[in-house]
Amino acid sequence: MTAQLRLDTVITAHIAAVNSFDVDAIMETFADDALVNDFSREFWGTDHIRAFMAKEFVGDRVTIEPVEVVDNAGMWCVRCRYDGDYDKTGLPDPLVITNYFRLRSGKIVSLFVINNTEPQY
Repeated sequence: MTAQLRLDTVITAHIAAVNSFDVDAIMETFADDALVNDFSREFWGTDHIRAFMAKEFVGDRVTIEPVEVVDNAGMWCVRCRYDGDYDKTGLPDPLVITNYFRLRSGKIVSLFVINNTEPQY
C-alpha cells in the first residue's frame, strides 16, 4: 500500500467530468463492460452507468474532492469529500466516501463507492 496524492490520468479525468456535471465526459472514462457499485447497488455496462450518473451525480450536482489517495497493488483507493444537492439528512459533515477504482487500458472497469465507518476494536 502506497499513500500518495497523484492520481492516474483517467481518475483525474473522471473527477473533473463529475465536477463539471458532464455525463458524456463521465462516460468516456468507463470501459464498455464496466461495473459501478454505489452503496450496494450494482450498475453493469454503459447504459446503466449512464442512467445512474445522470440521475444521481449530475442530477444532484454532486462534486467530489480527493483528500487521500492510496494505490493498493493496482486498486486505487481515493477518499473524496462529497457535496451536492442530495439529501444530507443524517450524513456527517464533511461527507468523506472512499472510491475504489480498477483500471484497464486507460479506462475504469470497476468503481465501488463506499461510505466506510471507523472500525470499532
